Amino acid sequence: MLRGLFMLAPAVVAGISFASTRCSFAEDIKLPATLTFTAYDTGTAGFNIAVGVGKMMKDKYGTDVRVLPAGNDVARLAPLRAKRAASAAMGSGTYFAQEGVFEFGSKEWGPQPLQILLSSVDCNCGSLGVAADTGVKELKDLKGKRVGFVVGSPALNQNSLAVLAFAGLTQKDVKVVEFASYGAMWKGLINNDVDAAFGTTITGPAKEAETSPRGLIWPPLPAKDKEGWARMQKVGSFFFPQLATCGAGISPEKPVELGNYPYPIFVAYASQPADQVYAMTKAMIVNYDAYKDSAPGAGGLAADRQTKNWVVPVHPGAVKALKEAGQWSDAQEAHNNKLIKRQEVLAAAWADYGKSSPPSDDKPFLDGWMKARAAALAKAGMPNGFEE
Repeated sequence: MLRGLFMLAPAVVAGISFASTRCSFAEDIKLPATLTFTAYDTGTAGFNIAVGVGKMMKDKYGTDVRVLPAGNDVARLAPLRAKRAASAAMGSGTYFAQEGVFEFGSKEWGPQPLQILLSSVDCNCGSLGVAADTGVKELKDLKGKRVGFVVGSPALNQNSLAVLAFAGLTQKDVKVVEFASYGAMWKGLINNDVDAAFGTTITGPAKEAETSPRGLIWPPLPAKDKEGWARMQKVGSFFFPQLATCGAGISPEKPVELGNYPYPIFVAYASQPADQVYAMTKAMIVNYDAYKDSAPGAGGLAADRQTKNWVVPVHPGAVKALKEAGQWSDAQEAHNNKLIKRQEVLAAAWADYGKSSPPSDDKPFLDGWMKARAAALAKAGMPNGFEE
């Protein structure tokens, strides 16, 4: 069941058409008169960065960019899949959508061939922020505490479970409290409806929580704890250790060892024209200085700061722009081709599963798909990533 989806005005739909384009003032970049992006809720890091990129496109190319806030991964991707948006500012949900797992293992979705334009890794990290008044100092102290989940957002929920796994905790060790959106979850932390919520350290809601009567801390994930990291990466393979030097309660003078992955990740579908994706990516690369300070985390979108050889492929249009910027290699090309092949294997497995008269009920349907998915990946000699 898809929840939290929203309707877009016809004018927005029309605005996405690349039939009516205008030339840039330099670099031969062609952008449409209007563009629509989707992002997390208003005030979040992804939303603020998308707005900063949009302002650059308006200033440099006269393109009006509308950023639509959406509370979960499903809601962010629905307009993109329907061709009502040109890009979505995603997080680790990009990987879950590609793999066709969790909410994306439903009949309405399946594996999504998402591909990257640019992604950000900056001074911030992503982890569980915990209300300071709980007395929690280490992640293990979260046992028995209330942890926020967001309906329809497997990324946030799986990320929370990955962080808990660092301390050897599972969902059964905490009290899960569900919310309708990311913003609602963080409001819940401030209002004492929950004790911990996942987010990036620079997200607006985290800063609001820090200045609230409850306060906010980020329990550390020390890189030297190899066993903890092995447990965490088993649940969230896309995380890597990083020292956070910015965010709510964090500074270069008071850093915290946490984990991170690219966020936001500007994505498009593989089916979107390469010239369309190239124009957006190229505009972001050549005009980096115009938006890098527009919002915390935007600086991580620099072409020379892109995460290499991640778990989701880069779109051919973006590859062209990165090559022109001197930020692409033969090794990354080979890795990227393997990831595109993986998407093809998953798409074929999904099509075959649909022809096999799968169960109609949601749970049996998902269980059957996960088995079919595992078999197809094994046959192709590719890792599953979601073993039981």
